[in-house]
Amino acid sequence: MGEQPIFSTRAHVFQIDPNTKKNWLPTSKHAVTVSYFYDSTRNVYRIISLDGSKAIINSTITPNMNFTKTSHKFGQWADSRANTVYGLGFSSEAHLSKFAEKFAEFKEAARLAKEKSQEKMELTSSPSQESATDLQSPVTPESINGTDEQVTPDAAFNAESRAEPNAVPFPHSSTSITKHWEAELATLKGNNAKLTATLLESTANVKQWKQQLAAYQEEAERLHKRVTELECVSGQTTGIKTQKTELNQTIEELEAELKAKEEELEKLKEEVENANQLQTQKDSLTQKLQETQLRNAELESQLSDLEQRLENSQLEDEMFRKSLRSLLELLDGKIFELTELRNSLAKLIESGRS
Repeated sequence: MGEQPIFSTRAHVFQIDPNTKKNWLPTSKHAVTVSYFYDSTRNVYRIISLDGSKAIINSTITPNMNFTKTSHKFGQWADSRANTVYGLGFSSEAHLSKFAEKFAEFKEAARLAKEKSQEKMELTSSPSQESATDLQSPVTPESINGTDEQVTPDAAFNAESRAEPNAVPFPHSSTSITKHWEAELATLKGNNAKLTATLLESTANVKQWKQQLAAYQEEAERLHKRVTELECVSGQTTGIKTQKTELNQTIEELEAELKAKEEELEKLKEEVENANQLQTQKDSLTQKLQETQLRNAELESQLSDLEQRLENSQLEDEMFRKSLRSLLELLDGKIFELTELRNSLAKLIESGRS
């Protein structure tokens, strides 16, 4: 299957300043993907991160590595092979905790793999142990690590060429051992071919690491000269130790201040996000208030229209009532006249009969 990613997350990547050994230098402008890779053929775990086509992390996990949480969102580990310290800044404490759990898990797996490899070497040791050791050496974690600066493509090919002559003594041993070492030789050849491809692919990175190593060596020489000068001036090491202690205290204070600033920055970011949310809510409420005011104005206009119509209706009703009263009065008069006419006619009829 080769090397496959088994866990990925996103974080801001930093490296320790090679000159001061104090400050963090960002190696990515934004959060990038950081992945754990597992090579089943070599039984190796690596942490890899790419910024575009550039590898900004290529660290092989070894049993002696430790991942340290320096704050609730920041963690770091030292890679002695790359001669640097990597730092990761996460978006939340949960992401940091998950990454740390995976680091501990794969570190333990690397330790168990190393112990199994050592047990296998002890069990298969024989009078031809020297040649077996030569055959197995190309596949140890130190030689297959893509970040190993001492390995070159020529060395990989030389290792393969050395493995073939060392297989000569096996025909003199038993048939099972011969088959076993033939299978081992075939596996090692395949691993050497993969190693060669990996080393050719990382040639550019090796050059950069060599330049960093040269810079580190120059810095070490400068510091050594400085220490020598201090020893000559003071004539004793007490002053140097005191300065070293003071420098360590200063570094710790600066780191504590940096952590406090980072936490303050996170709080400020959260406050800015909250302010943006409040501003959005304010804009939304303002828009709703304007809509409510427009609706209120429309309702007031409708109310005024209804009041006018009600007033007109009341006037019309009053006029109708007046007209109705006049009509009733007129009808009362007519009814009275008809009553009198009826009475007159009744009298006339009675008088005619008599």
